[in-house]
Amino acid sequence: MKRSVIKGVGGYLPEKKLTNADLEQMVDTSDAWIRERTGIRERHIAAADELTSDLAIRAAKEALKNAGLSGDDIDVIVLATTTPDDTLPATAVKVQQAIGMTHGFAFDVQAVCSGFMYALSVADNYIRTGMATRALVIGAETLSRIVDWQDRNTCVLFGDGAGAVVLEAQDGDSSKADQGVLNILLRSDGRYRDLLVTTGGVSRNQKAGTILMEGREVFRHAVTNLAEIARQVMGSMDVCADEISYLVPHQANARIIDGTAKKLNFDAEHVILTLPYQGNTSAASIPLALYDGVTSGRIKRGDLLLLESMGGGFTWAGALIRF
Repeated sequence: MKRSVIKGVGGYLPEKKLTNADLEQMVDTSDAWIRERTGIRERHIAAADELTSDLAIRAAKEALKNAGLSGDDIDVIVLATTTPDDTLPATAVKVQQAIGMTHGFAFDVQAVCSGFMYALSVADNYIRTGMATRALVIGAETLSRIVDWQDRNTCVLFGDGAGAVVLEAQDGDSSKADQGVLNILLRSDGRYRDLLVTTGGVSRNQKAGTILMEGREVFRHAVTNLAEIARQVMGSMDVCADEISYLVPHQANARIIDGTAKKLNFDAEHVILTLPYQGNTSAASIPLALYDGVTSGRIKRGDLLLLESMGGGFTWAGALIRF
C-alpha cells in the first residue's frame, strides 16, 4: 500500500512577541495568573501588514527546502485555517502561486484547532488512492485578528504562526513498522458548538467576530476526548504507549496537555511542548510542534509519533505517524 511519508517540515513565527508582562498593561491579569492557568509566557503576533498567507508561504517554502523539492513537485496543497486572508478565494491558492506550483490543485479546510489533522487526513487519502504523489499540508493562523483584547479569559491564550509538512508517496507493507502516516481518526460533535465560537460570521452578520469560549467545559471535554481518541488510534495499529517516541499535542493549555499525557502514561520527556513560547496557534500548533521537535533534534527518523488535537465544533483527531 501507499504511505504518506513526511519528507520535509517548515515553520514560521512572526517577529513581534507579546509577553504576559505586556498583557498586564492591557487587561486585568498577571503573569502568574496566566502561567498558572495556561502555561503560556508569550505568544507571537503578526505585523499589521502580515496576512495568514504570508505566514503560510514562509512555512511552506521552508518545508520544501527541507524536503529538497520545489513548488512544481507538489500535486496538492491543503491549507488549514480559521483566519483566511479573504472570504474567497482560498488562501491556499496564494501559497500555490507563491511557490511556483502551476499544476495540481489547492484548497482550504476549516476545523479550527483540529484543522491541520483534518488537512493531513485529506492529503493522506489523496496519496493512498494515487491521486497525488506529493502533498503540501499547512496550518496557518492570524488569531490575533479575531481576539477580543478586552477579554482576559481568551486574549491571553492565542498567538499567530504557521507550520507545514511535505508528504510523499512511498510503498509500505501495511504494518506498524511502515514509515509515514499509519492511521488518522477524525471526530466531531455539533452538540457542543456553542462552547467555542466567534461572535460573527459572513452569513450571520457579515463580520469576522471575536472568540468566545466556555473554558471549564472545553477543558473537561478536551481531556476526555483526546485521551479516548489517542487510545483508539493506538489500538487500531496495535501500538502500546511504550512504543511511542513522542506525543505531539495541540498546544492549547498546559493543564489539558498534562492531563491527557497522564491518562496515556506519557512522562514530560516524551511530550513536545511549544505552548509556553507560542501560545495556542490553532491549526498551526501541531505542525509548529513537529517543526520544533525535528529542528531541535529530538524527533528523529524512525520515531513513532502520536498526534492529537481538539477544537471548536467540537472537532478532535488522533494520528500515528512514523517519522
